[in-house]
Amino acid sequence: MTQEATIRRITAGTLRGLPLPDPAGGSKDARGSALVIAGSVEVPGAAILAGTAALRAGAGKLQMSIAAGTAPHAALAVPEALVVRLPEGEGGHVDHRVAAEVLLPRTERAAAVLIGAGMASGEPTKALTAALLTGPATAPFVLDAASIDGLCDHAPAVRARAGRVVLTPHAGEMARCLGCTRDAVEADPLGAARRAVELLGAVVVMKGAETWIVDPAGDVWHYAGGGAGLATSGSGDVLAGIIVGLLARGTPPAEAAAWGVFLHGEAGRRLGQSCGPIGFLARELPAEVPGLMRDVAGGTMPEPAA
Repeated sequence: MTQEATIRRITAGTLRGLPLPDPAGGSKDARGSALVIAGSVEVPGAAILAGTAALRAGAGKLQMSIAAGTAPHAALAVPEALVVRLPEGEGGHVDHRVAAEVLLPRTERAAAVLIGAGMASGEPTKALTAALLTGPATAPFVLDAASIDGLCDHAPAVRARAGRVVLTPHAGEMARCLGCTRDAVEADPLGAARRAVELLGAVVVMKGAETWIVDPAGDVWHYAGGGAGLATSGSGDVLAGIIVGLLARGTPPAEAAAWGVFLHGEAGRRLGQSCGPIGFLARELPAEVPGLMRDVAGGTMPEPAA
């Protein structure tokens, strides 16, 4: 990977040159089914946030897989979704062995898969992630939160997916993945993203006050950030959900990452303008996404100052 790659600013103008798949005249099947494997007994809302965001990004159908005890509540919160109950183990984990048996056939039928948002950290989540990555599904994957921990131990499985995996770590998750300190990642987030890409061959979305995206070809994308209000509980779940929704529609992984980061950030910027710079909720972000996609495509969004 060249270290002299041109850095592309993620703006509305950039994305107009990378149009999303046209939904005109298509059925919900044509826009793809997103499978969201997320949440836990302690954080059931992560699945709801990510699933709602996937639909707002244009996925035609949604399946949410969540711990059995919280599944009825998730089904009521997102009536558009098919909800798959996963057996519970100890400490808020799902029983990864049984869950893998349940989920492997569903990953084969999905257009895109998200794993990890709000799931309990530890060996069960790592084992489930590894089992699904090494399964027969050809759909692209988004790996978030607990599914990133220790991922470099399974680098061959990620690399075998030939760039069809998108990682969305914050600095702490990246540090645990790479086996370094959080301070080291925060000191050089782009360098950390490049190192992860070299190890895993995936698209890496290195989240922070500014976001860096690096893809396996060495291309680098940069987004300057949507404001301080995005640093709030559940915000990352929404970002992961937007990306999996775009992937389900057939958007290539690096472009889905760039669109997702922009839509998430600009949703935060718009809410900051209407509500104030902080205090809006992650659950409010997805509703901004359809209008942003319309405005980008229509050329009505102003470009930032150079």
